[in-house]
Amino acid sequence: MTGFGKATLQLPTKKISVELKSLNSKGLDLNTRMPSVYREMELGLRNQLSQRLERGKIDFSLYIDVTGEETSSKINIPIVKGYINQMKAVIPNADETELMKMAVRMPDALKTEREEIDEKEWESIQKVIDQALENIVSFRKDEGKALEKEFIQRIANIKKLMLEAVAYDSERIETVKTRLRTALDELQMNVDENRFEQELIFYLEKYDITEEKVRLENHLNYFVETLAGTEANGRKLGFITQEMGREINTMGSKSNHSEMQKLVVMMKDELEKIKEQVLNVL
Repeated sequence: MTGFGKATLQLPTKKISVELKSLNSKGLDLNTRMPSVYREMELGLRNQLSQRLERGKIDFSLYIDVTGEETSSKINIPIVKGYINQMKAVIPNADETELMKMAVRMPDALKTEREEIDEKEWESIQKVIDQALENIVSFRKDEGKALEKEFIQRIANIKKLMLEAVAYDSERIETVKTRLRTALDELQMNVDENRFEQELIFYLEKYDITEEKVRLENHLNYFVETLAGTEANGRKLGFITQEMGREINTMGSKSNHSEMQKLVVMMKDELEKIKEQVLNVL
């Protein structure tokens, strides 16, 4: 969701600049800065930004730099004349130029006339806003392509680590059988072999990771499928990573094998890196 877009336009007497910045956020957090004369357009502008940007902490800034002789501040002539006449009454021989300098510094000597929105000017501003939006969306798409490559690589890494962990499964089961048999032999007890086999099967079922392996593989494939979709899928990808985490954690708790546990830790590390970057997906 991070991005930046900027666009400018030079009019005969004004330079219009629009800047858009976007950071990660669970929803849409929109902050706008613009001259007060355009505030009545803010609601429509917010709708426009929300439709194009959807999510993120968005900072919108509209700058108007006057480059011509146009100004909204005017000298309040009656007030200034009144001040000068009053000062003449106090100082009859005072220099008129000095009186003028003093008068324009007095309260209300300048008045600011409220500007009205020029429709043609707003159309020009709207074009600049559209261009800034195109730029930030393009920025996001470029970042998204880079993230997609990273996601696919890390998903492949988790699959590879999972298969390496499963390869230890038969060795792990034999180790458990041997350890149990040795423990019984040390106790020098006569054991019903059929009952022993039944208990052993029941015990080993608790360590079976076949279901976790199948579910994790399905989640990994679903993540890649969702990633290839055209709609905004950041939240869905986040939910899928949560499910992936559950399966990996369960595999770790069932592993009871040092090499498998190392591989589980590596899978968790890859998954955490995916989770960090999923926050940057719409």
